[in-house]
Amino acid sequence: MRYLTAGESHGPQLTTIIEGLPSLLPITAEKINHDLKRRQGGHGRGRRMQIETDTVEIVAGVRHGQTLGSPVALVVTNDDWKHWTKIMGAEPLAEDVNPEDIKRQISRPRPGHADLVGGMKYGHRDLRNVLERSSARETTVRVAVGSVAKALLNELGISIVAHVTEIVGIKADTSLVEGKTVDEIRAIVEADPCYCVDPVASAKMVEAIDEAKKAGDSIGGVVEVIVEGMPAGVGSYVHYDRKLDAKLAAAMLSINAFKGVEFGLGFEMARRKGSEVHDEIIWTEEEGYTRATNRLGGLEGGMSTGMPIVVRGVMKPIPTLYKPLQSVDIETKEPFKASVERSDSCAVPAASVVAEHVIAWEIANVILEQFHSDQLPQLKAQIDEHRQYTKGF
Repeated sequence: MRYLTAGESHGPQLTTIIEGLPSLLPITAEKINHDLKRRQGGHGRGRRMQIETDTVEIVAGVRHGQTLGSPVALVVTNDDWKHWTKIMGAEPLAEDVNPEDIKRQISRPRPGHADLVGGMKYGHRDLRNVLERSSARETTVRVAVGSVAKALLNELGISIVAHVTEIVGIKADTSLVEGKTVDEIRAIVEADPCYCVDPVASAKMVEAIDEAKKAGDSIGGVVEVIVEGMPAGVGSYVHYDRKLDAKLAAAMLSINAFKGVEFGLGFEMARRKGSEVHDEIIWTEEEGYTRATNRLGGLEGGMSTGMPIVVRGVMKPIPTLYKPLQSVDIETKEPFKASVERSDSCAVPAASVVAEHVIAWEIANVILEQFHSDQLPQLKAQIDEHRQYTKGF
């Protein structure tokens, strides 16, 4: 599978085209909209979330609730576009209009953003041409894409959920997810303001987010994605670009403001002995091959083990501050305080939703790479056969 997205933060719409989905996959806008709403939620979100109410329109590739096998096109309209039609319009400027008279031009790059380097790369003197596309607003349609991927995974017995494990050093008790299914974890997460499974830690996170907002500052954190029901042996050890953990790491780091990724015990492995890291293999007639522990996060040698996949991502504090950092005007070269766009004091809860969906896409993609089928029923049969094969191997 593959997809492309198009659109700017204050443009008329965000668009994506997905190619390679099997036919006969049930898809509805209602399910996608549920995930889009979750992306807009979470404590710490800014005023933009009050302006936009993201809903998707399925404009191609689906008929009567099922995919056709042809490309699926999704559109999310930007409600705020009506206030930006002259500033972000696609038509050339009239001859009597001075480009420098257009409102909201930006010549002061914000530290931590793509503004300055993006302007250098594409030759833009108005840095709005950079920030409009580099904005995390683009993740809206990536969540929509991931929601479609989750619909596919659900049909194949694979479920996925994300939750916040840490914000500005406040750590959740992650043992609270042990013994719970993905559905049970999701029920807790969706009822929590920080999308956290630990209510005590969540209350502290809320206080920290509110304090950061009052101070004109921002804070980051860590999110965790759990994938259950993954068949063993998906991915490959034979080439670097076919390793499943490498694909998942790339997906996590492709999210705006994400700067680190780990699996299972992650960086804690550096502080433990081998006997405290690797997962012993066991076999039973009922379950086939499993592991006594899951310290490696469901991955060995670039392949899934059949255990739950556990991957975490680190999100830095959002660099757009209401107490802005120093920058330099690219026109005058004089020092200035960086310009301020609408922003969040903390977007970690929302980012956990994005992480869930980009990981869902990668999981669905590697499944379709390994189990080729143009139709959903054939795909399900192939994976059922593979599960039986690995169980009795």
